[in-house]
Amino acid sequence: MGLKCGIVGLPNVGKSTLFNALTNAGAETGNFPFTTIDDNVGIIPVSDERLHKLASLVKPQKITPSYLEVVDIAGLVKGASEGKGKGNAFLASIREVDLILHTVRCFEDDNVMHVEGSTDAMRDVHIIEDELILKDLETLEKREDKLQSQAKSGDKKTKDALDTVTSLREFIESGNKVRNFPLDEESAKVVREMYLLTRIPVLYVCNVGEGDIPDASGNEEVRKVREYAGKEGSEVIVLSAKIEAEIAELPYDEKKAFLNEMGLESSGLDRLARVAYDKLGLITYFTQGPKEVRAWTVKSGAKAPQAAGVIHSDFERGFIRAETAGYDDFIAAGSEAALKEAGKMRSEGKEYVVKDGDILLFRFNV
Repeated sequence: MGLKCGIVGLPNVGKSTLFNALTNAGAETGNFPFTTIDDNVGIIPVSDERLHKLASLVKPQKITPSYLEVVDIAGLVKGASEGKGKGNAFLASIREVDLILHTVRCFEDDNVMHVEGSTDAMRDVHIIEDELILKDLETLEKREDKLQSQAKSGDKKTKDALDTVTSLREFIESGNKVRNFPLDEESAKVVREMYLLTRIPVLYVCNVGEGDIPDASGNEEVRKVREYAGKEGSEVIVLSAKIEAEIAELPYDEKKAFLNEMGLESSGLDRLARVAYDKLGLITYFTQGPKEVRAWTVKSGAKAPQAAGVIHSDFERGFIRAETAGYDDFIAAGSEAALKEAGKMRSEGKEYVVKDGDILLFRFNV
């Protein structure tokens, strides 16, 4: 899909530990600022119980989950918008992501230094968001200056673009974010071209101590972040990056047993991946057979040929039809043969909009 999540936060809030847990990629971690100098890139397997239930019936040689790409962006500091702490490079990396995983430290630990000297979740949140806003203002001011010169020609399209940029600049100066600015189709095009940072949706990740798992209701820092995120229309995931890193190394069956012992239905990382999926407007469809049961990612609203193209461009170019079944129907039937016998397999054409959980077999000719 080419969709990317970026882990953002101050130094030493647990970003690289979270990245390692998400990807098992082994990013360097340490008790000092800027352990992450360059961006680490990996993939998040999206846990989906449906995939394992499907595989238990089909018994394939291989099970392949869907994935999201994730980038561990080196820690931002106050003044990043002015270039401090390699700020310009870090902010440029954020421009390339589709969802920000804003990691916030919500635990006390004298053995892990804090770049600001103390734990204060909302102070940390505002430091990061203020830097993103300041960088957006810089971008808007430069575009506004350029459009003011071009608008002297009297071109209506240029003048309309200038009006949009000026209105947005004034909106941002009041401490707002681009994603909360009302846009029509034309003004949305103008805004997209600037790759503004606060246009990107945010998922707040509260990194808590081991003692706050499974219940962090008494954590005042988490409460503050949740209250703030609610006003922003964003969501919060609470986890312990340290524990998640341990869970991530376990085989599937051992992982389930470990979570049960801790009183958890799913890991924080699984919840994070699912919420990220929803925030990005993604759904899952499955393919199945003796060699592989696999989950595939498409944008919600995708039609069958587009879904086929995720597997291979030839599938989309030569698409004929999609043999389709619902997940629940397949599980109830117990096998593909029983599904067909029950008349639950149907043939769909090019206009079919894929549904979450569909099990698809594509017919194509190139």
